[in-house]
Amino acid sequence: MTLDFWRRPAFLSLATTAALVLALAPISCVSPAAADGLGGDDDDYWEILETTPIRELMELDGIARFEDGAPLWDYVDATLQRRVDRSVKSLGLGDEIDRNELSVVLIDLDSSPPRVASLNGDVMMYAASLPKIAVLLAAFEKIAQGKMKLNEATRFRLSRMIKVSSNRFATEMMHKVGKEYIARVLLSPRYRLYDPAHNGGLWVGKDYAKAGLWRRDPLHNLSHGATAMQVARFYYLLDTEQLVTPEHSREMKAILLDSELNHKFVRALRRIDPEAEISRKSGSWSTYHSDSALIERDDHRYIAVVLADGAKGATWLAQIITRLDAIITAPGSLAEVRPANQVTR
Repeated sequence: MTLDFWRRPAFLSLATTAALVLALAPISCVSPAAADGLGGDDDDYWEILETTPIRELMELDGIARFEDGAPLWDYVDATLQRRVDRSVKSLGLGDEIDRNELSVVLIDLDSSPPRVASLNGDVMMYAASLPKIAVLLAAFEKIAQGKMKLNEATRFRLSRMIKVSSNRFATEMMHKVGKEYIARVLLSPRYRLYDPAHNGGLWVGKDYAKAGLWRRDPLHNLSHGATAMQVARFYYLLDTEQLVTPEHSREMKAILLDSELNHKFVRALRRIDPEAEISRKSGSWSTYHSDSALIERDDHRYIAVVLADGAKGATWLAQIITRLDAIITAPGSLAEVRPANQVTR
């Protein structure tokens, strides 16, 4: 059976905005908004041109509107927001939040609908290897369509790309899947994991190597970027088995489970609970540090994402995940619970 990522019916669409940004707004760039250390002289300038996939996005969006399967902005909870804000600032990181050098999102999956807290959730930052999750998603879309086989070699490359963050295998998979196709998946009305209406999101427009630029993101000129909220949406769609098909969501989760990189979130959480199940992808380059995970332990489930720009960023991430875990798992830590159907905007 042939599957594609246009199969969800409709109610709200922002893909036309994204399509217009890419298709109709030529941009010339002299230097990236944040240096990524992976560029050469040939990627100083590029132009966004109209392409067939972008035209198709606009046409499909005009025919039918699409439901947002992860409207996390609607689920921001005042109590959880206050606790996350206090916890992060108690670590002495208030100035970093104010300077947009730190983004934090926490999703409490123990309630229905989920409860959300966000600090700079829509601030887009350089995220190094974290956006390899976009390559994973696009690969499984191609697999679902029958255009790529999930054979032993493909599974091995995808696993190494995630579990040990292999740049070599990430680049190989990007070439196999296609960078334009990856962008098409991220911009698609079904996922909207890159959305100009929310200041961008997940973007991977260049090989994980010195060369190989396709396109930097149109809003912030980043080759590998993310917002914490869009990364959290990825994990929420994964957890609710809305990525590709339920079967493929489970396959992706298995690849994300048990990272072999024992640092940041993983190291901190293993000290708390060695048996915790952590489905995770992180990234680091220079002063840019990021981590993201779906965490399941002691009958609790939550999503945490932190993006940081600072020399001590890796330390911040370990400290923050410890505080976020305590908010979710400590007895009575969330005593002020709103009714399940109440949405704080």
